[in-house]
Amino acid sequence: MIEMIAALQPLIVGAVLLWSARVKLFSRHAATAANRSALVRLLGQRRALPAYRLLGGVELTLGALLLLPPVLRLEAVAATVLAVGFLGYLTYARRAAPDSSCGCLSARPTPVSGRSLARAGLLVTAGGLAGLAPVGWATALTGRPLAGTAVLLAELAAVVALSPELDVAWLLPLRRLRARLTHPLRGGSGVPLLATVHQLQLSDSYRRVAPLLRSDVREHWDDGDWRFVGHAALYQGRPVTAVFAVPLADREPDAVRVAVVDDATGHTLLSLAGLTQPTRPRLTVVPG
Repeated sequence: MIEMIAALQPLIVGAVLLWSARVKLFSRHAATAANRSALVRLLGQRRALPAYRLLGGVELTLGALLLLPPVLRLEAVAATVLAVGFLGYLTYARRAAPDSSCGCLSARPTPVSGRSLARAGLLVTAGGLAGLAPVGWATALTGRPLAGTAVLLAELAAVVALSPELDVAWLLPLRRLRARLTHPLRGGSGVPLLATVHQLQLSDSYRRVAPLLRSDVREHWDDGDWRFVGHAALYQGRPVTAVFAVPLADREPDAVRVAVVDDATGHTLLSLAGLTQPTRPRLTVVPG
């Protein structure tokens, strides 16, 4: 089994490299993505885009070689070295330029997160396994087509799940589906959600963050004496969630609290009126 898994790794690594190369070489927003990346901090503004394009060329060449049989051991070693380089760069970007964008699988602005580092680690492991494969991926798939296909689909799903820049393609639609299935305009505590929304819209907390909001109520839940209401928002160019805490027993608008939570990292970026350190689906409320 391990021999088959190892033999299939060039397909995974090659596919990821080709997708990444597509962004760097053929995207209309490649220049913007390069200027948002940590390459500006590392190499300077003038060299960031040429380096970004050069990396795309390397990814395109190596990705194509990995997908075309036979896969040479040298190609697998080169892929592993490149993945280690990715991991080192992302670690540097997260520490030296935390506001920079990954620029990996999408031109969409996406800060480097733990998921990005885990994806790079997965590629390092896949490249290492590819170098140990006793047979090529074509032979492995021919011998065990169903098992091989299942392994490929599982690994590709893991890559997608570890790619914050791809959340718009699968995670956000799932959230919308959840909202439709759970009827977000129906409260569960006896207090109508519309009454809660009316109260928070009259609050000073709402007025202060209203310019950031980009959606109506996206989700809500009750926890103890509080109802939490989430809105999609944009803060300093990054996608966030504005989470309002509304007391169920206090109808005064001044009692409403709000926190702005980074969608990519889960960190609190802004907290007003005592709401601190929100986590989803639960938040911790510090009495004011």
